[in-house]
Amino acid sequence: MKKALLLSVVASTMIMAGGDIAPVEPVVEAPVEVSGWDFTGQAVLYYQTRDVWGNGSLFEQANLADGGNRVGNSIANAGIQLGAVNKDLFYGIGAGVELSGLGTLGLEEEIVNGTPQSAGDKNDAEITQVYLTYGIGNTSLKVGRQLLPKSLSPFAFSEGWNVFKNTFEAALLVNTDISDTTLVYAFVKRANSVFNLSNWSEINDDGVHMGTIQNKSIENLTLTGTWYYAPDMLVTEDVNVLWADAKYGFGSEYGLVLGLQGGVVMGPDDLGIAGVNDTTAFGAKIGGNFGMFDASLAYSSVDDGAVPIHNLGTGVKTPLYTQMIFNQNSIKLDSDTIVARAGMKALGGKFGIAYGYSDIGAGAYMPAVTGNVAGEGEYSELDLTYKTKVFNDSTTLFAGYVYQDDDRMDDTQNMLRFWARYNF
Repeated sequence: MKKALLLSVVASTMIMAGGDIAPVEPVVEAPVEVSGWDFTGQAVLYYQTRDVWGNGSLFEQANLADGGNRVGNSIANAGIQLGAVNKDLFYGIGAGVELSGLGTLGLEEEIVNGTPQSAGDKNDAEITQVYLTYGIGNTSLKVGRQLLPKSLSPFAFSEGWNVFKNTFEAALLVNTDISDTTLVYAFVKRANSVFNLSNWSEINDDGVHMGTIQNKSIENLTLTGTWYYAPDMLVTEDVNVLWADAKYGFGSEYGLVLGLQGGVVMGPDDLGIAGVNDTTAFGAKIGGNFGMFDASLAYSSVDDGAVPIHNLGTGVKTPLYTQMIFNQNSIKLDSDTIVARAGMKALGGKFGIAYGYSDIGAGAYMPAVTGNVAGEGEYSELDLTYKTKVFNDSTTLFAGYVYQDDDRMDDTQNMLRFWARYNF
């Protein structure tokens, strides 16, 4: 019987820093002899519209009229993704490949102004995954273009909010020889953009090394520590990221779980450059399930360091417990944030509501995009969502509404997002 432990099985059972605090027990299935290729695929329709902080209206096609100001922002995509995996090509070596195609179906000419994601041109495709795997004993290796989950790599992960997930060019090594302990090493070199899957760039010229250790020796307690090392990332100086996560399940009838997270992005202390200083962050979350309802409360605090607490591969989302649909730019630097969430199972799906409030300092993150302003302020966001599965669970439907209020802006912003995802 083959003794290879596939990387995909190990990664899916791990709970690492920055992930959901709900406890998930690892399940390692006995290796099974597999021959031939397994094929998978998904087709997606995706639509989003917002009123751009009062500079337009929902469902209006954006353009550069009205004196050069945008008067709306409606975007849409159609996508198809095909994948194939062979877990044993020969001598325990496996392989996987994935092709992602994105198009507009002509919608940008009549209904919307642009697309949320592309693969180069408006109608194009990109090889988003191609990798080799090998396992021996309790050690597995995966090398090539691949997905990296946030639970495994909290500062370089594949984001799932757009049409398709972005990927990384990396080598990933996992070992479970030590009882109740998982050891992970990764070398990450390049990542593609979550907005343009064909736009590949180096995270760091000399790559980024990641080491993670997780231990579950104590009942109901999961301890995880992660270290990133990026040599010469600041021209001639190294960058180190230390991130820790602890989750404790109280074992009550409501499944209450407490999560704590925190860490530091350490830049050079001897450069003497203004603004080049460490960034520290802390977060806490408690939540549980109450029959058909669930609820949680989360808090995060990030100081005014030089590097934001976010995904190094995309520069968009964060590993913080307080991450909502649209609030990332208000929480990742010089900000204190609190988020309350609740969910209810009804009408064949799940309704969700989340409210977040951020007290933003003068050193907050300021990306160079429309609608961002400098200075201190207060930010709040309301998310309303509904998600369900239909057609024998082969198709997932999502609808979301976001309301944003930033007192540094002249107006509020409303956003609607809809998508349908069919798996085959």
